[in-house]
Amino acid sequence: MPRIRAIEAAVQILEREGVTNVFGLPGAAINPFYGALRKRDTIKHVLARHVEGASHMAEGYTRTKAGNIGVCVGTSGPAGTDMITGLYSAMADSIPILCITGQAPVARLHKEDFQAVDIAAIAGPVTKMAMTVLEPAQVPGAFQQAFHLMRSGRPGPVLIDLPFDVQMAEIDFDIETYEPLPVYKPRATRAQVEKALDMLAAAERPLLVAGGGIINADAADLLVELAELVDVPVIPTLMGWGAIPDDHPLMAGMVGLQTAHRYGNATLLESDFVLGIGNRWANRHTGGLDVYRKGRTFVHVDIEPTQIGRVFPPEFGIVSDAKAALELFVEVARERKAAGQLPDRGSWVRDCQQRKHDMLRRTHFENVPIKPQRVYEEMNRSFGRDTRYVSTIGLSQIAGGQLLHVYRPRHWINCGQAGPLGWTLPAALGVCVADPEATVVALSGDYDFQFMIEELAVGAQFQLPYVHVLVNNSYLGLIRQSQRAFDMDFAVQLGFDNINAPELGGYGVDHVKVAEGMGCKAIRVREPDDIQPAFEEAKKLMAQHRVPVVVEIILERVTNISMGTEIDGVVEFEELASRGEHAPTAISALDLEHMQYLD
Repeated sequence: MPRIRAIEAAVQILEREGVTNVFGLPGAAINPFYGALRKRDTIKHVLARHVEGASHMAEGYTRTKAGNIGVCVGTSGPAGTDMITGLYSAMADSIPILCITGQAPVARLHKEDFQAVDIAAIAGPVTKMAMTVLEPAQVPGAFQQAFHLMRSGRPGPVLIDLPFDVQMAEIDFDIETYEPLPVYKPRATRAQVEKALDMLAAAERPLLVAGGGIINADAADLLVELAELVDVPVIPTLMGWGAIPDDHPLMAGMVGLQTAHRYGNATLLESDFVLGIGNRWANRHTGGLDVYRKGRTFVHVDIEPTQIGRVFPPEFGIVSDAKAALELFVEVARERKAAGQLPDRGSWVRDCQQRKHDMLRRTHFENVPIKPQRVYEEMNRSFGRDTRYVSTIGLSQIAGGQLLHVYRPRHWINCGQAGPLGWTLPAALGVCVADPEATVVALSGDYDFQFMIEELAVGAQFQLPYVHVLVNNSYLGLIRQSQRAFDMDFAVQLGFDNINAPELGGYGVDHVKVAEGMGCKAIRVREPDDIQPAFEEAKKLMAQHRVPVVVEIILERVTNISMGTEIDGVVEFEELASRGEHAPTAISALDLEHMQYLD
């Protein structure tokens, strides 16, 4: 049996498990791992500027392609604690990432050694497994179990903490005999699927709710096929956005208190039956449960048994991986369609499409400073169907969810539940690593952008080009808007008179100079008619220089974006679209050329 260092075995296992890229920062306690990486020279490494940034890069990498597992690496102590936010974000959205940390030698763990912290205990609540490996011979098993857990059941992150002496010790290990553990995923039964379809058939106005579990399971095509077979409109959640193209006749809009469409909320309120697949019934989707549930029957399919009934008890629950369930749903639906056993849904579908035609928000404004709605209109005009959007939180993300268009799974990459400021920029870099040929467009407000602005240098150093749309109102806009309920505007203003950039007129940070100082390109826009030309110039700069290009758009300081506390009480602060020119890039179902699907 070959004898090699335990850390060399770990790197070989990473290779065998399909890892080709890692994101991290070296340090004294993790240098043996870096030595093994260098020796093997099979895994590419991206050097982050902040360890939290590395964890978000790993998230973006995982979220981009089915089967990817992002790996983030850091030394002992603060490196691990810095990555906790990334682990929490990944855990909340069911995203498998592997966090590897260095640690003080085993004999010093209880002696308050330099940068020695019980990172496994800290990370435990936000991982599927957090383990400090105390015996060198346990290293292969720890990594094997990590990949098994990340892929099995509800996906999620794992942390492996490696004391220095454990990494350096020699063990008996033969990679040629290593095999990944079988992945476990629960599967629906035919009886369960038949019962769910019986309940759907009995409804007059049914809907499918498509959650992020469908994206994670790489099952979007099956969802669309099921919707077309049973002729039932689909409501994607924010994490499921892209599972059905926005311009598909059965795409009925998103529902929620914030990232929602007016027509989506109205359609949900008109429905009498909801089949949710791979979704969590998150509170910003449902709002108050009395309103959301009233008059409707619910079936819930989820991979995690404890998710069924967690938010409210459905009339029927199925524990299953989304892909396994949808394969069976499609099989049974095909049989029933061939036998003429599926009801006609034409009238209900046309009603949903009429709302999609009529209930639009206005995007076309000529105001200076620019209204944010105009930015998303121009993004729809400038960026194509293959664009991968990346965003995190704030009024910028909320308005993006209301007004942008997404046509493919994994083309809206969003940190859904945790929503940490600063996530967007490093996550976008992870997306660029995962799909180097993609058009990647990040969307941030000024505060999200400033949180991890140093990671721009990573994009320049490693030639990771993307467009970062920075909507700047020099405010914590979402918090300011929520403070209206407290009759205050306190501690949320980011503007100041910048002595080095008086031309900013009190907007504070000169993002253009900062971006250029990081080795990137940047454009500032003040007039609405200049937005689209700026996007076209950004594409050229990105292609020419192979670096991130920031397009900063100076917005009016105060804009209230549509939202509310109930899905039947969303407040609209702007004039709604009443004519086509008010929302020229909106998707109207009744205008689609491929409506013959309904015939």
